[in-house]
Amino acid sequence: MRTLQARWPDTRLTWIIGKTEHTLVGDLPGIDFIIFDKSRGWRAYLDVRRQLRGRRFDVLLHMQMALRASLISLLVDAPVKLGFDRARAKDAQWLFTNTQIAPRQREHVLDSLFGFSDALGATERLLRWDIPIPEAARRYAEDVLPGDQPTLIISPCSSQDYRNWTAEGYAAVADYAVEKHGMRVLLTGGKRAVERRYGDDITRLMHHPVIDCIGRSDLKQLLALLQRGTVLLSPDAGPAHLATAVGTPVIGLYACTNPSRARPYLSTQWIVDRYADAVRQLRGAVPEQLPFGSRVRDARAMALISAAEVQQRLDDTMATASKGRI
Repeated sequence: MRTLQARWPDTRLTWIIGKTEHTLVGDLPGIDFIIFDKSRGWRAYLDVRRQLRGRRFDVLLHMQMALRASLISLLVDAPVKLGFDRARAKDAQWLFTNTQIAPRQREHVLDSLFGFSDALGATERLLRWDIPIPEAARRYAEDVLPGDQPTLIISPCSSQDYRNWTAEGYAAVADYAVEKHGMRVLLTGGKRAVERRYGDDITRLMHHPVIDCIGRSDLKQLLALLQRGTVLLSPDAGPAHLATAVGTPVIGLYACTNPSRARPYLSTQWIVDRYADAVRQLRGAVPEQLPFGSRVRDARAMALISAAEVQQRLDDTMATASKGRI
C-alpha cells in the first residue's frame, strides 16, 4: 500500500479486509476499508456486495490465494483482475483472474506481493509500514514496560501448534536473558488454551520473575509492546512480522517452515534455521526436492532447535543493539 500511495498519491485505494485484521490497520490513512466478517458465513458476502454496489475500479489486486478471496473477487467490478502467475496460483486462483504477475521462483512472501506493484509500474519498493498506534495503546505499553530496561518479548505460540518450540527452551533462553544481559522478560500471546498453558509452563520453569501478558493485549496494544521491546523471540507467527513493522529485531525459530519464504523480513541474520535438518530427518529429502514453501507438519521438527543456539542469537542481537546498529 505504501508503495502504491507513494507512486500515485491521488489514487483511491480500497482494501477488502477481515474483521480482525481491520482492528490492526483500519486506521491507516488514505485507504477505504470494506470489512469481510467471516463469522457471518454466507451473509458476509452479501455485506461486501452491498458495500461494493455502484462502485467500479480500474484494477483488482487479487493478492490472497484462498477460495474465499476468489469468491469475493467475483463481486468486484474491475476490467483488470491481477493475480499470481499460474505456477503459484493455489486454490485455483488463476480461474478468477485475467492478468498475472511475472512468474518468479523461491522468493519471500513479501517479495511476491511486491510483484503486484511491479506489474503496475511502481517498481520503487517502500519498506515502510507506519501502522498507527493510538495513545491509549502507548500508555498501556508504558505501564507494562516502564523505563528503558532492555526487554526480551517472547511470543511462544503459532496458530499452528506444530510450529511451537518447547516451554523448556523458552524458559532457558528467558533465564539467560535475565542473567547474561540484565533483561526483563515479557510473555505475550492470545487467549487460546494452548497459549495459556505455554505461559504457565514457562513461568513455572523459569528461575526469575516474568511479566505475563498472554491473553491480555489487543492487537494495537501488542504493537505498542513490541515497539518498546528490545528483541522478540517467536516461531513462525504473526507477531514476528508485527515486530518487523515497528522496527524491533526478531529471533525467529524456523524448522517447520522454510525461512527463505516466511522469515521476518528484516531479521535474516537473527533467525535460527533448522528447516533443512527437519526436511532431511522427517521427510527424507532436501528442501530443493520439495515444492517451495513446503512445511514439515511434525512437532518433532521444532525440537531440533537447541536453547544454546537461540541464546547465541540473543547474544548477537544484543551486541548489535549495543553498537547502535539496530
